[in-house]
Amino acid sequence: MFSALLTAALAATAYAQADIPLSQPLQKILSHAQQGPLYTYPTDLTQGIVPKPFHSHNDYWRPIPFYSALSVGALSVEADVWLYNGTLHIGHEQGALTNERTFDDLYIQPILSVVRAQNPNSTFLTSPTRNGVYDTSGGQTLYLFVDVKTDGPTTFPYVIKALQPLRAAGYLTTYNGTAVTPGPVTVIGTGNTPLNQVQGVGNATHPRDYFFDGPIPTLGTTFSNITADVSPIASTDFVVQFGNVRNETFNATQLALLKSQVATAHAKGIMVRYWDQPGWPVTTRNAIWRILWNTGVDLLNVDDLQAAADYWQGDEF
Repeated sequence: MFSALLTAALAATAYAQADIPLSQPLQKILSHAQQGPLYTYPTDLTQGIVPKPFHSHNDYWRPIPFYSALSVGALSVEADVWLYNGTLHIGHEQGALTNERTFDDLYIQPILSVVRAQNPNSTFLTSPTRNGVYDTSGGQTLYLFVDVKTDGPTTFPYVIKALQPLRAAGYLTTYNGTAVTPGPVTVIGTGNTPLNQVQGVGNATHPRDYFFDGPIPTLGTTFSNITADVSPIASTDFVVQFGNVRNETFNATQLALLKSQVATAHAKGIMVRYWDQPGWPVTTRNAIWRILWNTGVDLLNVDDLQAAADYWQGDEF
């Protein structure tokens, strides 16, 4: 569905921008996109979608959680989970929870379906594949941030259990006590996720297939023992670190702090993400995206997916 929409959009754009309209015979040929065996192939679900290094913040607010982020190429999505009566429900706050919107229904099963589509059975294969969700970059993992909202020590074991469909299919990034083996999906526990249920877990017999969202500001001090095999990504609150940025630029002190934090994380092989960035005015938001990206921030925290996708591809970025 997404690849068909993308093909149609590209064709329409080409037609609108052409000095000379496309000929009727060529338009007729293009109208058969995504039809029949010549113009389809087994892994074309995400055909043409270019992965982009941004994080779909509060992804469950999207028109269609996970799939909306997938359609624009987000590398990372975020699910807030609340444990009630043994079930993980999805929502930003308790008043938004429903019986239908569960972690399994909105994330585990959709992600499993897409990864399966990218790893079809085929007589052409000489060995099984472990492609990620993006057809244009099969080796790219999808980061699934699980933001634990209820009591961490109680809730996180349910998160681990909920990953079983992806685990059974062999689609999760794992750590065996000595090395990380990349997979199509990398799960990062955040929010109330307890570090002691992640750090020190995982061996050759029972690999760990979930990780921890490290704290950027203290990676060089209080949490200097956190390594990339525990926290492949670290995050922190933008406003707490830099205050309210209103003039589309950082002062020298703010920029020095940003560079220092990024350097500390990168020296440990850990990627960085800042959340709670200004979303308005748009010029301020865009300027901060530019500063963060130019300074080496690995995942941009994004609320407006389409704006990020368009801006990322624009000349100004």
